[in-house]
Amino acid sequence: MALSFCAPQTDESGKELTNHGTTLFPIACYHDDLLPEGVPWHWHDELEAVVITQGKAVVAAGSQKYTLETGNGFFINANVLHGAWDIEASGCRLHSIVFHPRLAGGNPDSIIWQKYVQPLISDKNLPFFCFNREIDWQKKSLQTIEHVWNLCVSEPDGYELDVRSELSKFLYQLGIHRSSQPAQPSEKELRDNFRVKLMLEFIHNHYQVELNAEMIAQSISVSPSECLRCFHNTIGTTPIQYVKQYRIQKAAELLASTNQKIQDICLECGFQENSYFAKSFREIMGCTPSEYRNNKNLPKSQANCNQ
Repeated sequence: MALSFCAPQTDESGKELTNHGTTLFPIACYHDDLLPEGVPWHWHDELEAVVITQGKAVVAAGSQKYTLETGNGFFINANVLHGAWDIEASGCRLHSIVFHPRLAGGNPDSIIWQKYVQPLISDKNLPFFCFNREIDWQKKSLQTIEHVWNLCVSEPDGYELDVRSELSKFLYQLGIHRSSQPAQPSEKELRDNFRVKLMLEFIHNHYQVELNAEMIAQSISVSPSECLRCFHNTIGTTPIQYVKQYRIQKAAELLASTNQKIQDICLECGFQENSYFAKSFREIMGCTPSEYRNNKNLPKSQANCNQ
């Protein structure tokens, strides 16, 4: 079955906590309607392959950003910082599969893993790959993603074998064509990406208290200007703007999952003034905290998040 996957749950470092599939069969498929806040920056051990089924999206991996239209898609390598956002409320919808590389590669001691999977997942020049339906081999890869997605949804007899076979061929094709990826990260970009991960970890551990750019910079022993440069070049925002977005994300989770008073959620998420919290929430989420909570309590067919 396909799951709705609006926002990943992450640990203090931004690493996703969601279990995709099971230990016996480590894959899950999702149908996502991108919300106004998008899919926030996160990473995970698994590989991810996505097809845009409706609308347009901006997808970012590390310092690279791409605009993708209906019918195109992308691949995210393991442990790569990434996020996705709808473009101009286009009603963007995605089909995604998230799977552990061992599903295709088997045991790390096997020839399949060592010859085909390990070189791909350890390739620092392949954090991300865009698939264009106008290019023949990439069109076939997009069709493979959709085929695997449909197999996981319908679960016909023997589908596990088909899924493993299709993913193996998918990774093989990606491996032999990966040199065609136009943008490859420099050593500087890789370093900035690593620094930002550490600073995100600091923010996620301290978002409930007062934070400023100097404190965030000090957490990894760089200057405030270097901190600003890393954030701007890697995720396209300032550290303080990211703090605000992360606080609003955590507030939205509490509004949807608890009965806490809005004033208490405001304070718990690091906001000192209700008015600023309400203004920031509307700016990012497109509605007030009360409206968001009421919307989340509606039947699924009536909730804006799922339309």
